[in-house]
Amino acid sequence: MKNALIAAMVLVLAGCGGSNRFENSGRSNARAPAPVYSPTASGPLKNACLASNRKARSSQLCGCIQAVADQSLSRSDQLRAAKFYDDPQAAQDTRQSSRASDERFWHTYSDYSKQATRVCS
Repeated sequence: MKNALIAAMVLVLAGCGGSNRFENSGRSNARAPAPVYSPTASGPLKNACLASNRKARSSQLCGCIQAVADQSLSRSDQLRAAKFYDDPQAAQDTRQSSRASDERFWHTYSDYSKQATRVCS
């Protein structure tokens, strides 16, 4: 029993060592680590997602959607986008609007939506 415990401790400690995977290590083609999206994020989009009547909704999915929004959208853009869950026509009106501010928002929202689809699917 004592030998098994010692062997387990050695394996655990061996797993802790090694180089930092986020460090460049002198390689010129090393990429920065991908952003981490927490499925436990909370905010206006998660709340709107959970309150919606969509069949696929779950705390994990809605949290992921919120986490991507936290990386992609300002707080005011998140509040505006959250309204689309209750009023899909507002999304359509914004998309078709010729106002410069609506066009800027829609471009940002569209990029966010694509990223959320990639990350959370």
